[in-house]
Amino acid sequence: MYKPLPDSLTIKPSKVNGLGLFTQETIPQATNLGMTHFKIGDTIFRTPLGGFINHANTPNCIKVELRMTNEDLKGNQYHYKKWNLVTIKDIKQSLAPSEQAQRRERMAKEGPIAF
Repeated sequence: MYKPLPDSLTIKPSKVNGLGLFTQETIPQATNLGMTHFKIGDTIFRTPLGGFINHANTPNCIKVELRMTNEDLKGNQYHYKKWNLVTIKDIKQSLAPSEQAQRRERMAKEGPIAF
């Protein structure tokens, strides 16, 4: 069954910009969250995961480029790039809305949870 986001992520309103990605559980460093974009020819396609990435001054994820060409596997005719979102540090579980009101001060000290 196709799932547009990993089970560990959800989309919520973001203080950074519009909607953003938030964790539903703690995610360890070096976790590959999945493909955010891919490029075939000159066209770049954004996946649902890629559509909700917000930028932060202190990021907790990076986009990693994976390039595939027919040079990688002889006899295959393809050429594309894809980018995956990978965590660069442990990310704590986001708080539920009812907990956010009670813990705003603590969250401000920890920094943004959005990717």
